[in-house]
Amino acid sequence: MGLTEWAYALSESLLSDPLPRRWAHSLGVAKRARSLSPILGDEAELLEAAAVLHDIGYSPAIAATGFHPLDGARFLRDQEGADERVVRLVAHHSCALLEAEERGLRQELESEFELERPDLVDALLFCDMTTTPDGTQTTPAERLDEIVQRYGPDTIVGRFIQRAAPEIHAASKRVGDRIAEVSVGGQPM
Repeated sequence: MGLTEWAYALSESLLSDPLPRRWAHSLGVAKRARSLSPILGDEAELLEAAAVLHDIGYSPAIAATGFHPLDGARFLRDQEGADERVVRLVAHHSCALLEAEERGLRQELESEFELERPDLVDALLFCDMTTTPDGTQTTPAERLDEIVQRYGPDTIVGRFIQRAAPEIHAASKRVGDRIAEVSVGGQPM
């Protein structure tokens, strides 16, 4: 079984029944990741696998700390022996260090999981922040507003996402610029 087939099967087994909306979101993020293959070249499969797995830490079967990037990455590393790069992308997806800081878990996240290459971190952030909870495409601004509305501005997630907004917009712009560059004749980076 290839990396992406394994990733889809694992994510489905952890999310589809207990959290169908989270599963729909994960499928949408993975679809968005596939659309970035022109800028990712050989790393498209890696990003798609991380995209479909990025939210498995929400699964009641593996949630331990209540911080889904850390729970998901630990599960992938400790229980699944997953590809280290996929684990790092899951651990650090969508400005996770900022949320970890809000939760008092930054030291744990930083010490356990190295950052992945910035262009791949940007790509996964872009995919996550341009996909609604139901798996459809959206803009980063609409997604940020939706998150703040869903969680509330004064919650851990609300505070973190507002702090992360400038980086989310910057990363989305970097990815958009790479897409534009390739569509005008550039090569994958």
